Amino acid sequence: MLVADGARPETLFGAIDAGHLPALAALRAEGSAHTITSVFPSVTGPAYTPFLIGLHPGTAGVPGIRWWDRSGARAYAHGNARSYVGFEALRQDGDLDPLQPTLFELAERPIAAFTPIGRGLGDSERLGAGIASWPRVAWHHFRGDVGGWLRLERDLAQRVCDRVDAERPDLVFLAHPGVDKLSHQLGQGAPEVLDALRVVDATVARLRSDAARRGRAQALEFMIVSDHGHSAVHSHEDLAGTIAALGHDVLAHPWTFTGGRDVAVMVSGNAMAHLYLDLDRRARPHWPALASRWGSLVQALLARDAVDLLLLPHGPGACEVRSRLRGSAMVRRDARGRYSYRVGSGDPLGLGGALDSSAALEGLTGDEIHDASSDTDYPDSLVQILALADSARSGEIIVSAAPGWDLRARYEPLRHRSAHGSLHRDHLLVPLIMSRGPSERPRRTIELFALARGALARASLAR
Repeated sequence: MLVADGARPETLFGAIDAGHLPALAALRAEGSAHTITSVFPSVTGPAYTPFLIGLHPGTAGVPGIRWWDRSGARAYAHGNARSYVGFEALRQDGDLDPLQPTLFELAERPIAAFTPIGRGLGDSERLGAGIASWPRVAWHHFRGDVGGWLRLERDLAQRVCDRVDAERPDLVFLAHPGVDKLSHQLGQGAPEVLDALRVVDATVARLRSDAARRGRAQALEFMIVSDHGHSAVHSHEDLAGTIAALGHDVLAHPWTFTGGRDVAVMVSGNAMAHLYLDLDRRARPHWPALASRWGSLVQALLARDAVDLLLLPHGPGACEVRSRLRGSAMVRRDARGRYSYRVGSGDPLGLGGALDSSAALEGLTGDEIHDASSDTDYPDSLVQILALADSARSGEIIVSAAPGWDLRARYEPLRHRSAHGSLHRDHLLVPLIMSRGPSERPRRTIELFALARGALARASLAR
């Protein structure tokens, strides 16, 4: 499994069609290619949970790359605030659902590199994650050294390929972060992004060549996927500063040791954010009980050009969706796992083409919801919204940014020209190439976990 982190479907497939990625072109021709939906938040780290633990991020226990632990049970260096950016990144393993095994725990001999999730990997099986590697990674990342980063990525990919050729592991997981890093820095359409995709192509070519030389070509199975898309950023909102200017005592990264009596602002991607309210409460409150105090904040946020959607969880299986220009609606899931969408003052998710005469979608399965919303601006939105809103670790207000905006104007080492994280299709749709055609059309990245388990079972039988 190779993750072309941050690659949009049209970016990857367009480069293949133009003849720039011959190894991936051959893989697509022999197998299958699909456009599928990732997860919300569509951000590196949390969006790896479908591949590696088979759960949506909120269900897995990592609702964002930054979040706030209301329970206070897992305080780390930033107190109750959590950030998987920087030295706390390795804390993500400990925050995952302990009852659900990772692919690494299911594999007999795994090897991985550049993975934000590593539970089940021994030190020798996780390349590029040790203290010896961090200075080089940080040096290229914080300086925005494009050439240096791609050299680092090529070197690590070659080390992985050498280990695969010598040891024949049953699971190889290799993330290629270059597309994401270069897109943030230079924009999704920058020519250097193609250079990052060529690194992925070279990895595929090397792995296939080595397998063919050793007579193992038929045993080698590939999944090439992305965790999220990208879209251009023209404006930056200082969401934490905006809320503080409204008179609220705000806690936000990187200053998480002071303030924060009222609102914790946790931004991911940077096109989504969790807002945690009434921080002295240890039990998570839900929106109906918060409306009298916090309704004015919701109205103020909806007036901001940077805000596209606000999600207001009402309790398990129920979430209100609000948009300034498109009104509000309720998303629900019943005890049978069936979804409904009832228009209130409008149709914020743009599902009008799928609505019946009662202005509601009722009793649809997750796959029916996926298919009904696939051509909208918010594909798979009902499933994605409730998967995050139901998490005990999510905020009481969840913000999805408007296209062209991100929500963190300060404290980024490099100003973002492209961002991700929201519910919008530009961020949620990702490419998938498989060397074997699946028995059923894949819809979501969360399905890859079961497909990978099947591949591991085949590898075990082959031995």
